[in-house]
Amino acid sequence: MNPGSNIAEDLSRSAVSRYIQLAALFRERIKAGKWPVGARMPTLEELVTECGVARATIRQAMDLLADEGLIERHRAKGTFVIRQPQEALWCSVGTDWSGLLRPNYDSDMELLSDEADDPAPHIVPRHASRAPAYRHLRRLHSRDGAPFMIADVYIAETLRSRIDDEAVHSKTALRMLAETPGVTIRSATQILTIGAADPFTASLLQIPLSAPVGHLHREAIDANGELILWVDSTYRGDVVRFEVKLR
Repeated sequence: MNPGSNIAEDLSRSAVSRYIQLAALFRERIKAGKWPVGARMPTLEELVTECGVARATIRQAMDLLADEGLIERHRAKGTFVIRQPQEALWCSVGTDWSGLLRPNYDSDMELLSDEADDPAPHIVPRHASRAPAYRHLRRLHSRDGAPFMIADVYIAETLRSRIDDEAVHSKTALRMLAETPGVTIRSATQILTIGAADPFTASLLQIPLSAPVGHLHREAIDANGELILWVDSTYRGDVVRFEVKLR
């Protein structure tokens, strides 16, 4: 949201729920010191007038800040800032080959499902041939018990028997394949898009519906021109950053 702009108009330009956008704005004000720790925040009516939204929307935004432990409400006294937001962007996703093979964050991987011979009709290779069938792995990545990424991994079914269970629970999808005997990855690509959490994703990642998320799509093609890996990952938007090496 640009300084001096109409907040209500800015909110209407995004598909993300208004209360989530407002929570992000208020969080940034606390972080920047505009609302310092110990200070009383503007009243509900003042924020309604400034932001041009309903009282319920302001309350929802404040509920998020209260859940994060940033503010406290006191009856007849007002709402006070009690701490600064902690730096949350700890999950860095690499864009070079070495970074894709080994993530620079600590996490636990939970295998939610392992489905054999998935026809995967949505897999439509652009520059490769399809595998006859795919093994569909769904994995949930967590840190300190808090989920931050859900991944749907499709591996050529013929390769699944060569990957041990330890690798399935501990390695990135590209690393699983790169270390599989007899597999040569000819090319690999990834595409990043920004979106909002749908009900399924919001439930798994324990975030509000329509909260910002990062969608990362990856593909890998083997030496024979067959698409052997198709991955769709969704990251919580409040923990992930994507770093691009320019030189």
